[in-house]
Amino acid sequence: MPHETRRAARRAAPQTSSPDAPDGTDSGSEEVSAPVGRRRRRGRAIWITVGVIALVLVGAAAWVGFKALTVKNELEAAQRLIGTSGDSGASAADRLRDIGAHATAASDAAGDPLWHLAEYVPIAGDNLRAVRVASESIAMLADDIGVPAVAAMNDGTGGAPLGRILTVLEEKGPAVAEMASTVADAASSRWLIGPVRTGIDQVDDVMRAAGPALSAAPALLGADGVKNYLLVFQNNAEVVPLGGSAASQTLVSADNGAISIVAQASSTDFRNGRAVDVPVDQSAIDLYGNYLLDHVNTTPSRPDFPTAARLLSAFWQRDIRSDQIDGVVSVDPIALGRILEATGPITVGDIEITSKNATQVLLKDVYAKWDPSKDKSAGRASDAFFATVADTVFSKISSGDFDVKDMVWAVSTSIANGDILLWSEDASLAPLIQGQRVAGVLPGDNAAQTTMGVYFRDTSASKIDYYMDSAISIGRTCSADRSTFTADTTLHLNLTQEQADALPGYVQSGTWGSEQFRTEVFVYGPPGTSFESATVDGRDVAPMRTDVNDLGRPVASFQTLLRPGETAKVSAVFTGTGDFGPLELQSTPMVRTTDKTVTDGCG
Repeated sequence: MPHETRRAARRAAPQTSSPDAPDGTDSGSEEVSAPVGRRRRRGRAIWITVGVIALVLVGAAAWVGFKALTVKNELEAAQRLIGTSGDSGASAADRLRDIGAHATAASDAAGDPLWHLAEYVPIAGDNLRAVRVASESIAMLADDIGVPAVAAMNDGTGGAPLGRILTVLEEKGPAVAEMASTVADAASSRWLIGPVRTGIDQVDDVMRAAGPALSAAPALLGADGVKNYLLVFQNNAEVVPLGGSAASQTLVSADNGAISIVAQASSTDFRNGRAVDVPVDQSAIDLYGNYLLDHVNTTPSRPDFPTAARLLSAFWQRDIRSDQIDGVVSVDPIALGRILEATGPITVGDIEITSKNATQVLLKDVYAKWDPSKDKSAGRASDAFFATVADTVFSKISSGDFDVKDMVWAVSTSIANGDILLWSEDASLAPLIQGQRVAGVLPGDNAAQTTMGVYFRDTSASKIDYYMDSAISIGRTCSADRSTFTADTTLHLNLTQEQADALPGYVQSGTWGSEQFRTEVFVYGPPGTSFESATVDGRDVAPMRTDVNDLGRPVASFQTLLRPGETAKVSAVFTGTGDFGPLELQSTPMVRTTDKTVTDGCG
């Protein structure tokens, strides 16, 4: 090949490394290798950046984890203090301050900027937010409400203790209501893990009650004008569906936080036998008769406290005083016993009443000491005793002379068991109790739960129910799209004939003496169901009505006649289609706690 031709071919060929080049490469390779170097340097920079980010994330996670441990320890310390008994030696104010200190420490730890940033992380963030708002809520209730309220009640300046805390409630109530909304939002997440779910749900329950209650408390305590409340004492020794006969009533007045007793009356002070002018569903009269309307002591016969409260108010305004009544509160001796756990014992005359003997003294011993069947004046004496007991306990509560934690337990437990009921049509109070157990109203649908009700009423004119044992078992089974609900009820009169013969005449039946006692049983099926069948077992047990629908539910009623030592059993079955919530039982609060069983075979 000619020389010039070979030179042209070399120039046209791809440039590769040449041993003649000083660095082992052909000078023509510079244009190609430069981009490769830049890519290598860029790759190293990316990995360095990723590493730094990873280290930052690990560090942030470690920091949030450290804060979480702090929050956990502080909340557990606060929880231990919340569960501390009043017998621990620390005052309520000291315990509240310590609870607040731990909750504030937890809140501060959860208020860290990195914690707030981590709340945006999917799933984990919902849990972090729930923990933070729970901590802030506990701190708010302890530091902003509890501590200043207790200080105000014990400041020694005189006057009504509740009046002195009105300022605290008026200032802090709206903030608590706002926090309650925040807690409810945090609790609504479906991503919360077990311990967080349990904790936030507990706080949510408290805040749902505390928020509206604290906002409305000033008005309820008479900050905007006098409020009158009728306090009704139910006697569970003579059982009726809501608890016991309305043995006595007390009118209580609230005026700018000052609570006082205005007037008192017993069942004998009313014009019994004359019906009050209150509209009541015919279904209730079909089941409970005219006694519901014309005898004040049997007004709680229907398991619907608004019905009883309106009747009680009408009786008071017709026969005692024409007072404006803004609310009706029902309390029984079972609740009173729990309340004495918080206030400590009281002494009335020569009788000491404690949390352990309250039901015995008020529902048994009182009739041995004063027997109206032997001496008519004994009825007045026993009524005066009940009134003095109510006055003494009321004075302790209104003066703030009680353990706060124990009082919260006593009231909440009594509400859950139906021993304390509350009604009002006042705009400040009515929204607070709507849908709550304290309202004494059976749910109108099955959305949240499917509730069955089983209730008892003594119709033997006696006080025998101090000796009555009871058991209720409800259950649900399913086939295709139909649900079957069964309620089995047992009553046992737990005393011998000899013991019954020795009872005070006022405790024995006004009709049969100690021979036998009559108790009615009312079974309310779930809304949307129909009565299917009934069975009975016992010497003298029979169905009464199975064709009545009351309170939007089918009802089966029974009559039992029990001699001392006898047992009666009744069973009612209801069926229905559609959706039903978790099965729940409501029943009459008995002196001897009812043995309850709930079995939901449909999940």
